[in-house]
Amino acid sequence: MPEIVQLLASPSHRYVGRPADGPLPAPPGELVDEIRIRAGLGVVGDRYFGKEAHRQASVTVIARESLPPGAGLVEVRRNIMVAGLAVDDLVGAVLTLDSGDGPVRLLVRRAAHPCAWMDVMVGPGTWKALRGKGGVRCEPLDDGVLRVGPVAVTVRR
Repeated sequence: MPEIVQLLASPSHRYVGRPADGPLPAPPGELVDEIRIRAGLGVVGDRYFGKEAHRQASVTVIARESLPPGAGLVEVRRNIMVAGLAVDDLVGAVLTLDSGDGPVRLLVRRAAHPCAWMDVMVGPGTWKALRGKGGVRCEPLDDGVLRVGPVAVTVRR
């Protein structure tokens, strides 16, 4: 059964400027056990919540299988890490996740391309290795809550 492995709601950008200069400090409490999603707005408490320019891409999802061992959401800056689900193949689909509090539908709009920061934060070669496997950017269609743990998944194309 697929599972939600990690959840991130970060109020600030960490990757500003050149990767060689290093990231800004991580705010406390970024990794959480649950996130609240609002339709058309994103993840409550996240840096992209309610931002007009990001409404169609306010929730990001990545597959654990795409990442090297030890890498997590703090490094790749996605909101949801899942295991057992090939998210990169879902562009154009409606992905429904239900971790026990009711279904949350996400319209998978486009790929979430990795950036040069990955070579600094995860390790040399990660930027190139994640091309085509950097996750997806989604528009939330429902209000709801997602939690770490087993998740029921439905995909409608």
